[in-house]
Formats: sequence, C-alpha cells, structure tokens
Amino acid sequence: MTDCLFCKIVSGDVPAKVVRDSARVMAFRDINPQAPTHVLVIPKDHHPTAAELAAADPELLAEVLGEAHRVAVDEGIDGTGYRIVFNTGAQAGQTVFHVHAHVLGGRGLNWPPG
Repeated sequence: MTDCLFCKIVSGDVPAKVVRDSARVMAFRDINPQAPTHVLVIPKDHHPTAAELAAADPELLAEVLGEAHRVAVDEGIDGTGYRIVFNTGAQAGQTVFHVHAHVLGGRGLNWPPG
C-alpha cells in the first residue's frame, strides 16, 4: 500500500526506532508514547485490522503476539506486567489502518482503559 504509514516504515521510506525485526514482523517505538514502554508490533504484510488478519492468516497474528511478548521481555516489563492492545476500527481508536499491537508497560495501567 503506497499511502500506508506502516508499510512505508517496513520499506524503509519512513524512519522508525526499530526494536525487533523478523522475517514477517517488525516492532518499533511509538512516536507518541502513552507509557514508559510503548512499542508497536506489526506484520510486514498489509492487513487493515486485527479481525482481517485473524481471518486471513491466523499464524501471522500468532507471530505478532509472540513478538509482542518478546518486546516485553527485551524491555524488562514481562515480570511486572504489560498490556497488549489491538484497536480495531475507527470507533475503537484505530488511526493507522495497518494492524498493529501496542505493547504498553513500565507504569500502572488502570482499568477500564480510555
């Protein structure tokens, strides 16, 4: 997708602070962090939402989730707790329509979110 911000990050056309990079998944720091650790984990292939990725390629969705956990381990927040968030659709707060998991941690996270 030529106009997708995250596809441009994957291609190297837009810079990002990459923290993990595998064959099919990339993780990079959010430019507007909402917690001391705020990393986005994306599939390199374009899928607009988590629901669409789950229907099209559940194994890739599992890879995204696995990378999210590895980010938490690398960031040292796996022992203290962290949140993985998929916003699916504009009403849920999704602003970039390339599925992405937010890995948040490093501070208390209240419930309910929002």
